[in-house]
Amino acid sequence: MARQAPANKPKAAAVKRRVAKPVTTPAKPAKPDVAPGIEPAARPFAIVGIGASAGGLDALEQFLGHVPAGSGMAFVVIQHLDPNHKGMMPELLQRATKMPVVQAKNRMKVKPDCVYVIPPNRDLSILHDTLHLLELAAPRGLRLPIDFFFRALADDRREHAVGVILSGMGSDGTLGLRAIKEKGGLVLVQDPATAKFDSMPKSVVDAGLADIVAAAEELPQRIADTLRHAPRPPAGAVESETETLAQKSGFDKICILLRARTGHDFSFYKKTTVYRRIERRMSIHQIKRIADYVRYLRENPQEVDLLFKELLIGVTSFFRDPAIWAYLQEEALPALFAAYPQGAELRAWVAGCSTGEEAYSLAIAFREVQERLKLPAHHVLQIFATDLDADAIARARQGFYPANIAADIAPERLKRFFVEDGNGYRVCKEIREMVVFATQNVVMDPPFTKLDILTCRNLLIYLGPELQKKLMPLFHYSLKPGGLLMLGSAESIGGFGDLFTPLEGKARLFWRSSTPLRAFELEFPTRYFPTNAESPMNPKPKEAAANLQDLADQLLLQQFSPAAVLVTGAGDVLYISGRTGKYIEPAAGKANWNIHAMAKEGLRQELALALPKALRSGQRVICRNLSIGTNGGTQRVDLTVNPVAAPEALRGMAMVVFTDVDAPHDPEMHDAHNAGGSKPAPRSGRRVAELEQALNEAREEIQACGEEMQTSQEELKSSNEEMQSTNEELQSTNEELTTSKEEMQSLNEELQTVNAELQSKVDELSATNNDMKNLLNSTDMATVFLDSALHVRRFTTQATRIFRLLPGDVGRPLSDIASDLDYAGLPDDAAQVLNTLVFSEREIATGDGRWFQVKIMPYRTLENVIDGVVVTINDIGRAKNLEAQLRVDVGNAKESP
Repeated sequence: MARQAPANKPKAAAVKRRVAKPVTTPAKPAKPDVAPGIEPAARPFAIVGIGASAGGLDALEQFLGHVPAGSGMAFVVIQHLDPNHKGMMPELLQRATKMPVVQAKNRMKVKPDCVYVIPPNRDLSILHDTLHLLELAAPRGLRLPIDFFFRALADDRREHAVGVILSGMGSDGTLGLRAIKEKGGLVLVQDPATAKFDSMPKSVVDAGLADIVAAAEELPQRIADTLRHAPRPPAGAVESETETLAQKSGFDKICILLRARTGHDFSFYKKTTVYRRIERRMSIHQIKRIADYVRYLRENPQEVDLLFKELLIGVTSFFRDPAIWAYLQEEALPALFAAYPQGAELRAWVAGCSTGEEAYSLAIAFREVQERLKLPAHHVLQIFATDLDADAIARARQGFYPANIAADIAPERLKRFFVEDGNGYRVCKEIREMVVFATQNVVMDPPFTKLDILTCRNLLIYLGPELQKKLMPLFHYSLKPGGLLMLGSAESIGGFGDLFTPLEGKARLFWRSSTPLRAFELEFPTRYFPTNAESPMNPKPKEAAANLQDLADQLLLQQFSPAAVLVTGAGDVLYISGRTGKYIEPAAGKANWNIHAMAKEGLRQELALALPKALRSGQRVICRNLSIGTNGGTQRVDLTVNPVAAPEALRGMAMVVFTDVDAPHDPEMHDAHNAGGSKPAPRSGRRVAELEQALNEAREEIQACGEEMQTSQEELKSSNEEMQSTNEELQSTNEELTTSKEEMQSLNEELQTVNAELQSKVDELSATNNDMKNLLNSTDMATVFLDSALHVRRFTTQATRIFRLLPGDVGRPLSDIASDLDYAGLPDDAAQVLNTLVFSEREIATGDGRWFQVKIMPYRTLENVIDGVVVTINDIGRAKNLEAQLRVDVGNAKESP
């Protein structure tokens, strides 16, 4: 975490990071924005826990000497003290401050503007602002009093807890500060560059927990400034969920900035949790209004990264909630083993693994149950551990943890599954190889499938109800029937009791039921990638300027071409040319653009017969001299249906053309009119002929339709049988494809995670090889590494000056390699060292008079296994020459009188 600069005076961070320039305090006072529905009330006084060890006295005096007068804060000092000596710390610190400094006593109430110091040989805790002294759990061994008190302070004061780490050795306090950070408290660290012993401050900074890093004398004022700008707590016990427009707008904008910067959407996380983390960052930068903080984020992108880290802080430890892990080992895992008596490769997914403690805890629990039940080695567990935080995954892959994990792990487990490495512990190779770590967003990335165990502890509590409802069906899909789901102590399956059966309610362990999952319940996570609506490579074509020919063609089509309609085989209108209002019109009611419904009376019957006939025969069909009603009269129309065969895009359609015709001339009517008759002569003969013709055409059409329907019925029957057969085949194929898709998805996920793991190992191995090569070359000593068969494994460049070694000699016995050394017993001495593990050291000469010191030592692996010998050869020719010269001088001195 970055070191913060004083208000309005930004400066560089001390530990490889930096923090953006703080926003200047607005000249006009503004009402602070707090979480939705939380009304400001009296803020409780702050209790500041201070942890220190070696070199801590000077740092404590500097700290307490610069506490502002009347700050209203209480200070509890946790110092590593000798349990066998009387504590003099209160008297020493009283010289640096005017506040009363007292040694803590049992059930002492904490008051503002007072300093309390832990007594020797006791652990200190706090409950409801009251200090409690506890006897040490063990009189000897590793004691972590700072972690112990910080955890109690986090539980008691939550977001009002303040933790400070000053000079000291080791890593005590780091885990306690993680608990304070998770509860929303404030974490400050002395600048390691100003600390006499920087191990404790650096441990906190390296863990990414520090909110402010500064010199010890600057920290009190930074605490006071931060708390002064912190939002006030709720006035009552009940918080409403109302949210002002400014708060909602600011919250949404912050989520947009986070998503744009990190690719992760926090809008569906629990708003109260996100608001608390935002408020912490606002108070650190002394910003009151959320709108100002949005502007600050836009001006300082690195602050977006820090806010993202803030949102990812989570508390984790080995075997957290020991009772749950005990129940898992006693009941759940043996039942899972019983389901596979012949052995199986089990799969587990640890979602939200943080720095890996829970994943390794599961691996250790599995191995312990396997050894206790004396199960065959056929039972294998592959654990996939994922988290959103790439830095946490990187630390988890290293498998290295500070020495204070001994407070959470039993000594037997620590000895069996960990290797002591410097000032901490490293997970043994056996457990490390069971876990594969990968960066993953459980909300947006595809899940792992075909799982036997799925643990998602203390993640759902940070997610909103909508995300929880999405994840539960997803977990059901990921687990095999009878798979085990493990949740946190404050989490539940909600309304999905039909998908999971509780194994033990308090332990939050559930069996995956065999109830089928409805398709609408399952929503696979999907990442959405923005796309440009218009590509610069494909610009919109510009409209061509109309020319004279186009205008003339449009005029001819509008005024001189007949009215026509392009329709589909079913009669749906696709295009209208000319004025067709006399022939077709939209039908009343719901819009229906079908020509059979739009055609006027007089055309409808003929059109219903002519359109299918033309499409079936491929020939033009003309219906002449049809009569339709117009305004105040009738109109004679010729109806022409042209099937369209070209172009290809219009094939299967028809063009319906309407052509007006003049009324026919009737000579009988004309003669009667000229004769002055009052009644026209009847035309019954002509009318009868027209009706008979129409009747014959109708009979022919009906007969053709009957034959066509019979043929179509047979074809449909045959097609139906084929479709049924095809449907069965497609259904079977679909099931196979679904299974293959799931298998491929699972395989792809495994390959991605394994590839990421292998790439990390390759990079680490490459760096290690480079370091080893440079180290060996810098010693300027000839070194030869031999395996357990005394074959050459590796050698330095200097070794080629003594042995006739070439790169191709790797794997050959050392006895086959020519050497300048007069040392025929080298292979025998190497074999003796390999058997007895006792070093061998000899001074050997060469044929040309050079002298070398040959040292043979066993080759030990990280697992403390002997796997060969190391032969180092040091040139001692100069020392031998000096020795010979000294002997000559001594002899000459004796001979002279």
